[in-house]
Amino acid sequence: MIVVNARIEATPETVAALKDAILAMQSATLEEPGCEDYTFSIELANPGAIRITERWASKAALQAHFATPHMATFQAAMQAHPPREVNAHFYEATEIDMGL
Repeated sequence: MIVVNARIEATPETVAALKDAILAMQSATLEEPGCEDYTFSIELANPGAIRITERWASKAALQAHFATPHMATFQAAMQAHPPREVNAHFYEATEIDMGL
């Protein structure tokens, strides 16, 4: 499994301007083969910070995601409303049962 933890540092105004693009991106991505989770969230302590949590069945599924039309549309929206900073971390992981 591939896990992605990304953070977009912006302003609350930028987050508001990206809302429709975020909702479209999330909806379309959740329909992709190999996508197990794809969630945007806003940090409660910093309403200008967007978190993206992703879980993919494989590296190939994630790489295919980068080539989708909705990714291109989202990237265009980000260019129209540029954030201050974008960081993404990619991990290969094995799920473990914690008994919860």
